[in-house]
Amino acid sequence: MTGDLPRSIDTVVIGGGHAGTIMSWHLQRAGRDHVVLERRATLGGGWQDRWDTFTLVSPNWTSGLPGFPYEDDDPDGFMPRDEMVARIARYPAVIGAPVHPSTEVTRLGPGAKGSRRFHLETSQGPIEADSVVLAVGAFHRPRIPAMAPGIATRVTQLHSHAYRRPESMPPGGVLIVGTGQTGVQLAEELHADGREVWLATGHCGRAPRRYRGYDFFWWFRQVAERGEQRGAPLPPVASLPDPRARFLCNPHLSGRNGGHDTNLRQMAMDGIHLTGRLTGADGEHVTFAPDLADNLRWGDEFFDVRFRDLLDRFADLDGIETEPDDRAPVDYQPTGVESLDLAAAGISTVLWTTGYAPDYGWLDFPILDDFGIPRQVDGRTAVPGLTTVGQLWQRNMGSANLIGVHVDAEVLAASW
Repeated sequence: MTGDLPRSIDTVVIGGGHAGTIMSWHLQRAGRDHVVLERRATLGGGWQDRWDTFTLVSPNWTSGLPGFPYEDDDPDGFMPRDEMVARIARYPAVIGAPVHPSTEVTRLGPGAKGSRRFHLETSQGPIEADSVVLAVGAFHRPRIPAMAPGIATRVTQLHSHAYRRPESMPPGGVLIVGTGQTGVQLAEELHADGREVWLATGHCGRAPRRYRGYDFFWWFRQVAERGEQRGAPLPPVASLPDPRARFLCNPHLSGRNGGHDTNLRQMAMDGIHLTGRLTGADGEHVTFAPDLADNLRWGDEFFDVRFRDLLDRFADLDGIETEPDDRAPVDYQPTGVESLDLAAAGISTVLWTTGYAPDYGWLDFPILDDFGIPRQVDGRTAVPGLTTVGQLWQRNMGSANLIGVHVDAEVLAASW
């Protein structure tokens, strides 16, 4: 953390989480005079928004950052939220990043007429810069479906962004909407707390905690860092069949209790009620699509369709000795329901685990695509000097996670 905010500088990085501070590390190595602006009063990035018992889904070694490797004695464990927040908060001091907390950017636009500089309005006053890096993450504004107002006012509604612990919700059953990483983890937590849990599913895939002897994220790092060299790279953004695919759920798995698979079929066997996709709400009455079987099948096939051949090919090309694929299928087929009376089911809370919408309302450049995301190639937008890092599918499917951000930042820095 630094003193007064300069009024003119070479580069401004917007966002002081792990993406912004990784970018600061690269800027220092390039000799670029810069500042990092963080809107929060405290450092630690978006990890501060997670619930109380949150743990990393990826092993602790993935928290290693440029100039700040993970060196504790539990590399294959799964770090709790507060430890991860403390680690990200400490990183700027370790690398000497010039981070300014409590500095929110309220407008980013062109500089004075005839100038190729940028003008930033911030809560700490204006700044002029030659270049700007957008490192604001991928999760901005909680997304709540339009049908939410149709639910009876008796029922408490909250987004996972606001959830902290079971005790913070009224007694009674819970309807969780969404089966990405957050939805399945909170379903497990609330079920373990003794709640009656209903879980509305969608097209979210799952990944095995371990595959052929290695953690899923061990494989992910190998392919992210060496896949191109070996001829087995992560699927690039150009491979997406539809731009909307950028917003698909992260494959669900868990780091709780030493790390484990999260299989919806097993969760149903354990007593969690599964339904198809939520389609409507009218007071106490909610309806679901008759697609539970299809959603479960889609989730079961996800890893084999998206990852298995890639990982096997990489292992062959790299000469990695692996164990057999010993994943055991769960054959249980829950029946689900197509409608539910919330009061009769004892449901007091609807928990929306439905992701986030982008929010670039402060960006005064016409570079947003139809989904509200800055258009870019390898982090470079059509505006000279305006770049991004940490964006979903910036270069490939790994771009927004702990492993991929460093790789993308390195590619971006090499282009300066």
